[in-house]
Amino acid sequence: MSKLPILATGAAALALALAACGSSSKSSSATSSPVSPTSSTAATASAPAAAASTLTQAADPSGQLKFVKPSLSAKAGKVTIQFTNSSPVPHNLTIQQGTGGAIVGATPTFSGGGPKTLTVTLKPGTYTFYCSVDDHRAAGMHGTLTVS
Repeated sequence: MSKLPILATGAAALALALAACGSSSKSSSATSSPVSPTSSTAATASAPAAAASTLTQAADPSGQLKFVKPSLSAKAGKVTIQFTNSSPVPHNLTIQQGTGGAIVGATPTFSGGGPKTLTVTLKPGTYTFYCSVDDHRAAGMHGTLTVS
């Protein structure tokens, strides 16, 4: 009888040691899997965030043909504009080089919500933003984006 408790204790200790090794191995691989995506995601997220500008703009919520802010400014590089349109009138936000240059980007046309996000890469200079729906720009729905 004296050998039986010793063998049982030894077997239990061996089982725990093997389970701990297996658990450690699984834990190590589980840790290394999330670390890779997390670190690459963090690197991807932090690199553009450092060089990016995020701006907000909105259409006048009362339905008037104007933007809430007549001018915006950003640093050169990646620029993100979150455009909200709480008005019942459909609007968009279109960016153009200068006052008559090429269209750089635009949000979809929508009404009653948002925000819709527009991300563009801009060089230093002056840009025009406006609503391209019907005659909204001619009615005064435009502004200036200065990029330094």
